[in-house]
Order: sequence, then structure tokens, then C-alpha cells
Amino acid sequence: MSITAPVAPPRAGTTRTTLAVSCAAPLLALVNYTVPVVTVPETARALGAGATGPAWIINGISLGLAAVLLVAGAIADDHGRRATLVAGTATLGAGAVVAALAPGTLVFVLARILQGGASAALLAASLGMIGHAFPSGHERLKATGLYGSMLGLGIAVGPLVSGGLATVTSWRGVYWTVAVASAVLAVVAHRSLPESRAKERRRVDVPGVITLSLGLAALVAGVIEGRLGWGRPVVLWALGTGAVLLAAFAVIETRRREPLLDTRLFGRPLFLVATGGALVTGFAVIGLMSYVPAVLQLTHGLSPLVTALLSTIWSGLSFVTALQARRLLPHARARLSAGLALSGAGTLVLFGMITDWSWWKIVVGLAVSGIGSGLVNAALTHLAIESVPQHRVSMGSGANNTARYVGSSLGVAATASVVGVYGPGAGMNIGIVVCAALTLITALVVPLVRVHRA
Repeated sequence: MSITAPVAPPRAGTTRTTLAVSCAAPLLALVNYTVPVVTVPETARALGAGATGPAWIINGISLGLAAVLLVAGAIADDHGRRATLVAGTATLGAGAVVAALAPGTLVFVLARILQGGASAALLAASLGMIGHAFPSGHERLKATGLYGSMLGLGIAVGPLVSGGLATVTSWRGVYWTVAVASAVLAVVAHRSLPESRAKERRRVDVPGVITLSLGLAALVAGVIEGRLGWGRPVVLWALGTGAVLLAAFAVIETRRREPLLDTRLFGRPLFLVATGGALVTGFAVIGLMSYVPAVLQLTHGLSPLVTALLSTIWSGLSFVTALQARRLLPHARARLSAGLALSGAGTLVLFGMITDWSWWKIVVGLAVSGIGSGLVNAALTHLAIESVPQHRVSMGSGANNTARYVGSSLGVAATASVVGVYGPGAGMNIGIVVCAALTLITALVVPLVRVHRA
């Protein structure tokens, strides 16, 4: 094992810049993540997408995110968080250029997968920089709350920016805008951020990287293709391959001296709370809410702009709540529990949203769930870096975000499948009950976990 000189925490004069640039990274990543939501019909027509094309247009980025997040966290810790952030931002911009110029669905989807991997680098490295710049205490609480609020703001801004630019120019103009924003952020990050990395640089866990990345990629690909039928050979092959590779990854990690994911972290109750909370949030909150706009357009004929504005109720309140979360509830686990409870309650308000339509039902349900989501985002951001050793904060970020985005992919796929089998009315009601139950049960379990710090 080679030892590198430790990089000292940033001086007080640089922490403000670190916070600003680190918070801009998830904002850009989430804006880019959500831009296809309201332009899918136009994009699919322009690219000549087939039956599964629209699903891949929306979810191609999820494959890149899920496959690379944990790997990006390890690279950031070992080889430099600023370098990882700059490389990820530059790659995000390059992917946006390819997407803007894409002549067909395959090239566009490959560009979005590349952007997913780049976004993974942004998310893991930026939160790792927050953890390094703010080692503990009240300042870390403020910083992680602001960082968490950017997730809600990105989800709110993305569809609005996409819809507005698509109206003025075309759907391709959205990706040119992302490319320019990425170039600006890459230059600013390179010039203004201090470098930080773990004191001990580990060897690259090649078997772990290969089995985890390919396993998660196969799992997400199977989930995306599964929307057109879970018994199709391509779906069974992808899910089976993913399961085998992930099982191999688990075995490999227990035998490596320097693993990609330190399995001893699962002996930390706080890590289990953070990772489990992220998985439930992805599946039962993000997954369900990501599908609500499509169902409203399909069943009630709402325009993309109206559904984008409705979604902003949820994401906008998530942003505002995350900013104030530390004042509302000072302890991260309490915020997580309360946020999950409110998310579950808001989800239940949406019960009957298809057959018993009313504006108040939609607005109140999205508002309550949005407030809960804001508390959850602030809590998970803090717990992701609090639950791991200080020198492995990017690994904590990568593990947490991996759980969140794998969960959201599974949640969207599960909701779509249930709606496909039982119809929009009954299907959405089943999805709402299941997701609400998951969040409410998790909200009750979180305070019961006995946490001790290593």
C-alpha cells in the first residue's frame, strides 16, 4: 500500500467556495437527470425510437449512475476529489454534446449512460468534498442541509428548464445548455477548489470494480426492459446475470485486503440506517413520484407544462424544507424518520388520484410528500458521510447514492408494471399503498436502531 501525504482541511477562507461549487455539482447533475421527462415524446419522434426507446431515453442515465457511483466514490477518496469532480463535469458536458447531436436512439442512449457515469463522479466527489471541508459539528450540519436542498432544486428546475428551452428552440437545445454549464463548472472547480484525498491510497480493486459495475448495469438494464414483460428472455438473462455478478462482488469484497466497499461498514448501525433509508427513499418516494406525471398526462390529459408545474410543488417544497431542516429537527435520524413519515402520509393522500380526481388531493399530497422529501434529503446527505470514517467520505456518498438510484429504478419499474397489469386506477392505488407502507414502517424502525460510533 502506498502512502500519500495527507491533504489538510481547507482554510476558513476557502470553505465558502468549496461549499458553493460542491453544491452546484448536484444541482447540475439533477437538472441533467430530469431534463428528458417533459421532452420524451418529441425526442422519441425525432430519434425514431422503438417500443422500448422512450424508457431508455428516460432511464439510460440511471444505468450509468448505478454502475459507477460506488466506484467514483473510491476513486475520489484515493486519487483526489477535486480531480474526480472536474473530470466528471467535463465528461458530463461531452455527453451532452453527443446527446444534442445524436442521429438516433442508440447514440442518444449511450450518451445518457456516459452522462450517468459522469454524474456519479459529480455526486460522490462533491459530497466527499463537503465531508472533508466540514469535518463535524454545526457547520457540517448547515453544509449538508444546503447540499441536500440542491437535490430538490435540481428536480424542480430540470423539467421547467427543459420545457421552456424545448418550446423556444428544440429538445436538442436543452443538451447544448447542459454542455455550456458543465464547461463553466469544470473550469471554476479546477481553478478554485483545493484538492483532498484519503491519507492512505489503496490499490484499485479491479475484480470489485468489474463485478459491481457490470452487475448493477445488468440489473438496471433488466429492470428497464422489464416494463414490456418480465418473462422475456432478455429480461431474465439481464436480471440473472446481475444477480450472479453482485453475489460474486459480495464474496470478492470479503476476501480483499483493500476492497472497493469495506464490508465492515455493514457492522455500523448508522451506515445501515443511511443506506437502507436511501434504498427505501429511492424505491417508495422517488420511484413513485417519478411516475405520477406520466400517469396524470395519460389519464387526465394534462399538458407536459402543467404536470411539470405540479411536480414542482413536490420538488420545490423539498428544496425549501431541506434548507431549513437543521432548524426544524437538529438530529439527522430524527429528520430521516419524520421525513419518511411525512412522505408516506403525503403518498396516502394521493390514494384514488385517478378515479377520484381533485386538484386539492394532488396538491396536498404532493406538498406533504415534498416537505417529507426535503427532510429526508437533508438527513441522508448528512448520514452518508457521518456513517463512515472521515477518510472514506466519498465512499459513503457513493454507497448512499447507489442505493438511492438503484431503488428509484426499481420503484419506477415496479409501479409501471403494476399499472400495466391492473390499469392506472387500481395499479396506482396498489403502488401508493405499498410505497406508503414501506416509508411508514421504515420511519418507525429508524429510531429503534441503536447507534454507536466506532
